[in-house]
Amino acid sequence: MTTTTTTTAVGQPLDRVDGRAKVTGSARYSAEIPIPGMAYACLVGSRVASGHVTGIDTSAARAEEGVLAVLTHQNLPRIAEQPSLIPSLDGTAAPGQSFFPLQDDVIHYAGQPVAIVVADTWERARHAASVLRVSYAETPSVTTLEQGRIQTYVPDRIFGGLMPGRIRRGNVEAGLARADVRVEAAFTYAANHHNPLEAASTTAVWDGGELVLYDSTQGVNATQITVARLLGLPLSKVRVISHYVGGSFGCKAMVHAHVTLAAMAAREVGRPVRLMLSREQMFTSVGHREEQEQSVALGAARDGRLTAIRHHKLSPTSFFDDWAEPSVSASSDFYACPDFEGVHRVFRANTMTPTFMRAPGEASGMLALECAMDELAQELGLDPIELRLRNHAEVSPASGLPWSSSGFRECCRRGAERFGWADRDPRPGLRREGNWLIGTGMASACYPVVAPGSPQRARARLYADGTAVVQAATPDFGTGVATVMAQVAADALGIPVDRCRFENGDTDLPSIATAAGSAGAGMISAAVHSAATALRNQLVLHAVMDAGSPLHGVDPGGVVVRNGVLTAGSASDTYTDLLHRTSQPDAEASGTWSPPRGDGEFAMMTFGAQFAEVAVDPELGLVRVRRMTGAFAPGRVLNPRTARSQLMGGMLWGLGQALLEADHMHPRTGRWASTSLGEYLVAVNADAPDVDVELVEVEDDVVNPLGVKGVGEIGQVGAGAAIANAVHHATGRRVRKIPITIEDLL
Repeated sequence: MTTTTTTTAVGQPLDRVDGRAKVTGSARYSAEIPIPGMAYACLVGSRVASGHVTGIDTSAARAEEGVLAVLTHQNLPRIAEQPSLIPSLDGTAAPGQSFFPLQDDVIHYAGQPVAIVVADTWERARHAASVLRVSYAETPSVTTLEQGRIQTYVPDRIFGGLMPGRIRRGNVEAGLARADVRVEAAFTYAANHHNPLEAASTTAVWDGGELVLYDSTQGVNATQITVARLLGLPLSKVRVISHYVGGSFGCKAMVHAHVTLAAMAAREVGRPVRLMLSREQMFTSVGHREEQEQSVALGAARDGRLTAIRHHKLSPTSFFDDWAEPSVSASSDFYACPDFEGVHRVFRANTMTPTFMRAPGEASGMLALECAMDELAQELGLDPIELRLRNHAEVSPASGLPWSSSGFRECCRRGAERFGWADRDPRPGLRREGNWLIGTGMASACYPVVAPGSPQRARARLYADGTAVVQAATPDFGTGVATVMAQVAADALGIPVDRCRFENGDTDLPSIATAAGSAGAGMISAAVHSAATALRNQLVLHAVMDAGSPLHGVDPGGVVVRNGVLTAGSASDTYTDLLHRTSQPDAEASGTWSPPRGDGEFAMMTFGAQFAEVAVDPELGLVRVRRMTGAFAPGRVLNPRTARSQLMGGMLWGLGQALLEADHMHPRTGRWASTSLGEYLVAVNADAPDVDVELVEVEDDVVNPLGVKGVGEIGQVGAGAAIANAVHHATGRRVRKIPITIEDLL
């Protein structure tokens, strides 16, 4: 049975329904949930990067007023099973690394938890932690690229097992040999850290053998499964609630140790415990984007057609996991090129396992590739856009399958028009305004369409007063999911959007996988659409079978629903009358969406194009980004306002990647040089230029029922490269160290 609705909330730039709660402070985040009898836990991190704990003097800490417990490897209970690194999108346990601290005396990295102090106030817990005395037998550490370069290897799989360590097709050396023009470039990248507005925090409450966690997470179900396994609990005994999350960007996609440690501490002291990571601990406790070295070699015919791409990457991983951002994957699957080789080389280092960070792999890999493409365009005397269009792959180079949808050419055209690219003089170092050198640059953007490995579920309920509630477990970490899913449900039900509400962020609701990899909008909307459509069809069928309904006996497929009114020809009924007539206070239905399993028919990718204008002071080495334009083709856009917000945020993060964000390990101590926002630079309002976002809607009936690809990641991809290329256009200097700093331009 197929019925239709004519309500069109989807596609409207509606304001966020939770905006008032957030700006007035009534929105409660995980560290703000009022719990009677609360205690507070403070982690103590190792001061050394490698070695053993030889002693812990807890006497001074225990003597402090209000201290309830000091937990170390000597008295903390053992976990039920050892974790293994599994990406959170699979709908399974998702530990951040295959190591759990406080189980023995071995130190693997600086900042590794060696103790937990629990007290009746946060201030007392923190003070008691400061007087704890830990002694170490320190051993030499390996933390930098130069230290690890001699002991590298190519893992079979990287990125939590999702990607191969080596990708090959054709013969890259032969492809480079037959090229008329070759470009080779090597890039170094500083490590990047997660600093969302809300630091990671967990509140743990035990009620007998049942555990409730208020956690700052991208996936409540992943947190539930992970903690249940580590503690040996049935899933039914663990509930996770996360109504508001103050940003995530990958650091809250995996479940790091502090979440389970909070639950263990609460069980030990017999009262609720809140564990909040400090800003310094965010640098050592929730993963990071690893330091990298990437080398790219491009071969091309005189007409610009690529003959070969070789892309190699070197980076540190932990002693327990083969992790590397899949930086060469985008290179392998974007441009039409017969010969390709991509290799990830890693080495064991004294670091925690790195983790997802916005556009993991694509943001770093496309920066190197797109800077090299800009250099190739200059060597060939081609416009950078024209070079990219000549090499645009109409089918996936990796699989040979056609794209489910593209839009790349339109993104280039419309982005160039909005930016004014046609007025550009391609010669570098010529345009000047006062003491500023002015340059413009562009880059391609792409991000794979990711689908979860498990069915996604939602539930819809319509009340007799004509209002509706749709439910799914997913938290909202700033993307506007409560607003957008109300739009999706309203359209499917055929009611005004202001009569529809979305409830989320609780494992007691239908399960949804972690909203990572730009998969959230597509998979959640698919489940919500399925549930609301099932409820609409159920009510239509009820009406045509109800002898008291004006629609009795009509073909259900001919019923149209608009504003809660069911119409077929001249006959009509309403949801409200239908439910009242049959004495039903409400009606309910569930819906399930099973992601496509890759049946060999289509490849799925989101495409875009980025443009930037910079001003460079050649005497001071200052770079100011004056304007940015991004054109993106994310399939169907559910809410242009929230989509533009996501894309703008990604583009500004690309600015930070290109010019600001950097941290380094000290080669002697094995510790991060910067562990505060006073030293680790991020883009602020004064750095933000005018940002112009163009949405290019393309129809895609493959990715999910509504044709949604997602926009969370792609805004950052290509932004850094466009800025770096603009710096070259302004100055004539190629800088291959990321971020580009004042010293690089003097």
